[in-house]
Formats: sequence, structure tokens, C-alpha cells
Amino acid sequence: MLPTLRQLQYLKLLADHGSFSRAAEAAHVTQPTLSAGIAELEKILGAPVVDRARSGVILTASGEVAVRRARVILEQTDDLVQAAQGAGQPLSGRFRLGVIPTVAPYLLPRALPALRTAFPKLRLFLREDLTHRLIASLKSGALDAALIALPYDMTGLAWAHVEDDELLAAAPDGHPILSQARVDPETLSPRDVILLEDGHCLRDHALAACGLAPPKSTDEETFAATSLPTLVQMVGSGLGVSFLPAMAVNAGLTEHVGVTTRPLQADHPTREIVVAWRAGSSRANEGRLLAETLREA
Repeated sequence: MLPTLRQLQYLKLLADHGSFSRAAEAAHVTQPTLSAGIAELEKILGAPVVDRARSGVILTASGEVAVRRARVILEQTDDLVQAAQGAGQPLSGRFRLGVIPTVAPYLLPRALPALRTAFPKLRLFLREDLTHRLIASLKSGALDAALIALPYDMTGLAWAHVEDDELLAAAPDGHPILSQARVDPETLSPRDVILLEDGHCLRDHALAACGLAPPKSTDEETFAATSLPTLVQMVGSGLGVSFLPAMAVNAGLTEHVGVTTRPLQADHPTREIVVAWRAGSSRANEGRLLAETLREA
């Protein structure tokens, strides 16, 4: 005998809410009904999944394993239902899209109106986060697709091209490097370069495109920014030079902050913006269609 989806849902809600009463309320059933479902699940699994304590519900080791797998199964089941309902009408109904912070504010404002026009029945849920967390959510089924930048380790994923985004050198107005029509990265002092914090893929893209080594974490004089707007303010204040995506510059990021940009003298000073999804996902066709719409926006 196999667990039912209802039993797995009860277990997930129990883990989320920490008590039988709140889990039952979330499941819209009575507490005895939920308790009976959990008891039947324990019989099927041959092990207890929860310990009842005065402070609430505590998952056992078996329960921790079971709830992790239950979340994946429930997400995939929901994915199946959404895909089946939208088979005749792609990009209709719910679609969960992750977007990295160095793309979301600059691409989405011009792309969302086109999406709404082309797919009026689409209910787009957006999540902005760093690449590694978006990919983890993709693989777990918590997202249907993600708008990210390559190069990146894409094991287990498929993707479609949206656009190439050039990386530009950025310096405070009047800085000596601005005398170059195309800035040679070798003329930059590593101590003068400001980057985004570790974890932002743009940081790695800029370093790779310019052939620069990451600054040493022990260097007390190394600055790092938490976001592109902060990075631009730091450059404009004369703290150093940096690298910015043309997408953000074209959207007005450097206006009125005393920052000027120049192209880079490098072989491939670009990052590739793509829509990615789980390899084999039933939403693959919608991922491609989304990428095509964004490409034309």
C-alpha cells in the first residue's frame, strides 16, 4: 500500500504549522480526521513520523525524510495539474518565475506589459533571489522557471536564450580610465575595483570577463556592495571603479550619480540572460515561450 497525496499533504501541513489543530485548520478538515490520516501514514511507512510534545509537534528522523520527499511529490503533482490545465493554452494560470536581482528591475519593467498583452490569462508569481537559491528552488519544484545569467553550473537544467548583456567599466566622472575609449582591465588596480558581495553571479561574470582574480577576503580595504544601486553610489562617491551590465545602465541606473561607463577591452565581456527550467519538466514548452516573449520585448 502507498501513501495518498492527502496523507502527504497532512504531513507537510503538520511540519509547516507545528500543531495538529493548526494543520487541520489549514487543510480544512477536523483534527481527528488529520490525526487519523497521519496515523495511517505511519502504518504504511512502518515508522512514526511525529512525536507529540506539550510544546507542539516534533518530526522524527523518519518524519524529516518523509516530509522532504512529500514536498517534492506535492510540488510535482501540482506541476502536473497546472501543465494539464494549460495544455491547450500555454502560459495561462499560475506560473512561478524566479529572477536574479541584477536582472529583475531592468528587464521586467519593459517585459511584463508584453507578457500581459500576449498572455492575459497568465498569473505570474515572481520571486527575486540569488542564483544558487533560485536553482535550488527550481530543482525542488518550488519554481517553474528562473530568469538567470550564464555562465553558471546548469547540471539538471535546460534553458533558452533571452539576450546577451554587455558588461561595462564604470568610474566616477573625471577618473583617468575614462580617457580610454575601451577600458583595458589590466590597467585597473585590484585595490580600486569594487564588486557585488560574494553570491551574486554578476561578481563572478565580471571577474571572468576581465581575467581578474577575486579580491582576498582578508584585505581590510576591499569594499563590496549588496546591490547594483549601492554599487553605483559607491563608485559615484569616488570609492573605486566597477563593472555594470549594459541592461542596467540603459535603464537609467547611472543617471544623476556622477558615474560614466565605457566598453571593456576584453574577448567576451558579456553575460547571457536565459530562462531556465528543470530538465524534463512539463513546463519546458512554456519556458521556451516565455524566453521568446522576453527576447522580443
